[in-house]
Amino acid sequence: MRILIVDDEASIRKTTAIAVQTMGHEAVEAPTGARALKLVETEGFDVCFLDVKLGAEDGLQVLEKLLQGAPGLAVVMFTAFASIATAVEAMRRGAFDFIPKPFTPEQIRQVLQKIARTRTLEQRVRQLESQLADESPEIDLTSVEPAVQRVFEIAFKAAETTATILILGPSGTGKNVLAREIHRRSAQRDRPFVTVNCPSLSKELLESELFGHVKGAFTSAVQDTLGKVAAAEGGTLFLDEIGEMPLEIQPKLLRLLQDREYERVGEARPRRANVRVIAASNRDLATEIRTGRFRHDLFYRLNVITVALPGLHERPGDLLRLAARGLEFFSRHMGKKLRSLSPEVTAAFRTYAWPGNLRELRNMIERAVILANGEVLTLADLPEEFSRRLDPSVQVGARVSLEALEAEHVRRILAVSATLEDAARTLGIDPATLYRKRQKLGLS
Repeated sequence: MRILIVDDEASIRKTTAIAVQTMGHEAVEAPTGARALKLVETEGFDVCFLDVKLGAEDGLQVLEKLLQGAPGLAVVMFTAFASIATAVEAMRRGAFDFIPKPFTPEQIRQVLQKIARTRTLEQRVRQLESQLADESPEIDLTSVEPAVQRVFEIAFKAAETTATILILGPSGTGKNVLAREIHRRSAQRDRPFVTVNCPSLSKELLESELFGHVKGAFTSAVQDTLGKVAAAEGGTLFLDEIGEMPLEIQPKLLRLLQDREYERVGEARPRRANVRVIAASNRDLATEIRTGRFRHDLFYRLNVITVALPGLHERPGDLLRLAARGLEFFSRHMGKKLRSLSPEVTAAFRTYAWPGNLRELRNMIERAVILANGEVLTLADLPEEFSRRLDPSVQVGARVSLEALEAEHVRRILAVSATLEDAARTLGIDPATLYRKRQKLGLS
């Protein structure tokens, strides 16, 4: 690596230069911050060792100017006036690490190895992000539907603040994607985005994953664990499917939102948290509150900014455009020459209920492209299950019985509703009536 050494003491500069050169790196010396800034403007450096005290100059101010001129520069501060406060301030202003004087060559070696490992990991992350971009369709958060446009407008405006955001919508509508985009547009974009999948674990394991635990807190706690809240420090904590969070954990989450405090499992000492919370749910939280499965005070804390993503059946103007984008991506990715959807597929897509929403559309297009042989996607390329769900004979005005028409309508409403209660409201009947009707018609 090419290393810049900035210190007003010639002996320190020389000693550090010899140490890094012995390790196989190139060293350039600068006696002042002004000289260091000129060097950074004209030459490239990987690392800078910077003294906190540079005669009349303040090394922390020099640090900020160096990072403005070279944002990717790893700056390591060292000083004879070492203190926790100085270290914290240096790191807050962007320093990579901190070494107190007098230091040894081994300390220099360790910090350079740490920088090298970090650079390797960053490069690997960029490679994985590039690979992921190649393997997944580009995220599309646009719409021609005014109601959906309004949803995105509210979400992106709120992204610029630190407000808690609640994203509602059926499964497969892109809640996770929207949460990541909100983070990308926020002031926390350079800090972690950490996801907690609330339904995936038991109450005990979820609490430990969220808040962390201390060694010995339970049988398998063989070491201290920080938890997802600590991992998201300074960034965004995304609570996916929060409607399924166990009732016992909800007061602790309320405390996190309300007081910015939490405790690790097995530890009585409160810890401070600096995280922005985004939550998502495919459940009707108002119904969950009425049934006692969700705390109303937690809901009010989450419900600062709420956006509701509609199902794909409510976005008819976007459907074919999204399908065409998926067709183009998967065709290119798989070396196919598919150009368009057949008229029959287009008509079928328009009448289909899309219970799995965007996720179902993506998966269906990907599967169809794999199986297709020609340049036009046909009904024969789509799953048999999809074709079975399409019953063109059961439509308003067709020569069918009211019972058949009712059964098809109820089936479609159930397919696009998050809960039985939602479907009952849409149909204008009591949930108990809908339950009996569903049983009678053999609908799941």
